[in-house]
Amino acid sequence: MTALKSGDIESFLRKPDRAFSIFLLYGPDAGLAHERCRSLIEKLIDDPSDPFQLIRIDGDQLSADPTRLQDEANTVGLFETKRVIWLRAGTKANQSSFDLLFETPPLCPVVIEAGDLAPRHALRQAVEGSKFAIALPCYSDEGRDLPKLIDEVLGQFKLRADDQARQALISSLGADRLLSRRELEKLALYAYGQDIVTSDDVDAVLSNAAQVTVDMLVDSVFSGEAQLMDPLLERALKEGFDPSFIIGALLRHAFLLLNTQKDLESGRSLSEIEKQSRIFYKRVAAFRRQVSLWSITALQLAITSLGDAQLGTRQNAALADTMLSRICLSLALGARRVAMQAR
Repeated sequence: MTALKSGDIESFLRKPDRAFSIFLLYGPDAGLAHERCRSLIEKLIDDPSDPFQLIRIDGDQLSADPTRLQDEANTVGLFETKRVIWLRAGTKANQSSFDLLFETPPLCPVVIEAGDLAPRHALRQAVEGSKFAIALPCYSDEGRDLPKLIDEVLGQFKLRADDQARQALISSLGADRLLSRRELEKLALYAYGQDIVTSDDVDAVLSNAAQVTVDMLVDSVFSGEAQLMDPLLERALKEGFDPSFIIGALLRHAFLLLNTQKDLESGRSLSEIEKQSRIFYKRVAAFRRQVSLWSITALQLAITSLGDAQLGTRQNAALADTMLSRICLSLALGARRVAMQAR
């Protein structure tokens, strides 16, 4: 089945065609792909929070055990419980891990969340050439989609944007659905209690919108979420952030975590530290996770490595992007190992 057209995707998500058992959601808008995966899964099973109904697999797990996807996709739930496999393949999906999946329709629906796959990517070709698979491309919000998102999010807070504010939002948002939604939620909280959102409100809240990308990247690195890190790093570089600036943001966060650990050892409470450090409320959960993952010794080593990387990017600009990618991946994998050991 070829890929769905953009205008047909929302109606398909409201009522998925059960003739398909493999769903590929891919494209440059990682946030939109993720949001659509959630919407699709909610239609396919009764309770996405039930680990027996929703089986999550990421690319690293699939690389370590290439047969797991096939095994999970053909396992029937106890008492005929509905099951869905959610595979987060990212941008580096390896087709060799999927070969068996396309031989016969799997018993359980498989939802594949991927990155911006080229037209000739083997996974795209396999899906588009299969009778029981369908591709749903996810491109940046534009046209009617972005105004609809603006109305949806602001409407949840009983707000609406005036014409100037709407135009300002349309010109500022749209590169990533998840980022756009978060910015709109932040705007709604800022304007809470009003009836109308004005262009002044938009300017006050979104003037630092680009910084949100770096904040999300920093959180993905120190939370050990390498899968989220790749598209965020790519986006930050596309938005013009200098590698040295990004490493500086990572360094500041590492020092924040280090000082937090020292304060905790001295007897201060985490909530007190968060308040004093002015941790943005949407980052609190990620911050607490990072505190649980990073020891003082690990943070001291990370700070040394980041310092070396920052010096390297300044001395050799041609390799700056590569050095940034390496240090981000190294830190993310270190945090991930700690998280896996704690399970």
